[in-house]
Amino acid sequence: MLLTWLWKHMPDFQPVRDACEVMGGMTPLAKKLGLPVQVLSSWAAGARPVPIIRCVEIEELTGGAVTRKQLRPDDWWKIWPELRGED
Repeated sequence: MLLTWLWKHMPDFQPVRDACEVMGGMTPLAKKLGLPVQVLSSWAAGARPVPIIRCVEIEELTGGAVTRKQLRPDDWWKIWPELRGED
């Protein structure tokens, strides 16, 4: 119940929310990543950045529907310079 309230009332980081939608919800994505739902909730709220290693996993799990670039908009080119020019 609290998690639902937080989900609706916290500022959001849309790429994580999009990944949750693609995967059928926050719980299924959390299970696939082997993480507690609260961790994904903090990413979705924009409270914590998505860790680099998780960006690749989420991109793969969503079949590219949510990309590393979307998950790390402020520094993706520093982490994955090979993605420059791809779009």
